[in-house]
Amino acid sequence: MICAPDMPAGRIDTPVSAMDVTPTLGALAGVAMDEIAPWTDGEDLTALANGAARTNPVAMEYAAEASHAPLVSLRYGKWKYTRCALDPDQLFDLDADPHELTNLAEVPAHQGTRQTLRAKSETRWDLDQFDADVRASQARRLVVYEALRQGGYFPWDYQPLQQASERYMRNHMDLNVLEENQRFPRGE
Repeated sequence: MICAPDMPAGRIDTPVSAMDVTPTLGALAGVAMDEIAPWTDGEDLTALANGAARTNPVAMEYAAEASHAPLVSLRYGKWKYTRCALDPDQLFDLDADPHELTNLAEVPAHQGTRQTLRAKSETRWDLDQFDADVRASQARRLVVYEALRQGGYFPWDYQPLQQASERYMRNHMDLNVLEENQRFPRGE
């Protein structure tokens, strides 16, 4: 969902990626991402929001801590192509098979589509280098892992910090003060 000046309201069903968020926000802010963050993947979606067609495939990556090798996918029109060094290629026609139940990667009639999408995938990702980069990043973080577990450790996901002893009614609190603090605007 994007709401910005000079952008028409409406729903666009064209697939996009979370990787497109940064370049899109940069464009909306008038910032050239290729100058300040050339490492940014994805594409600016403002043209898509203004009615242009998306011509590049939607890129997806999965390289979580528990995965054995990175997995990459391209969504191109009705096609979704997935590649992983440890698994056979996957190719799905999402119009005919939205639940991805029938892998068409080995079907002779779809070899042209598979080869085209594989070439686009290989141009974008070197899976061996991607895997090496992920493992190097994990090794760098492992060096400080135990240190980060000492003292006041907080999980990576958002956890609002609250004083539970001040949030709920306790025997030591004056009910009038508690109620006054819950009102807006505050009483005198």
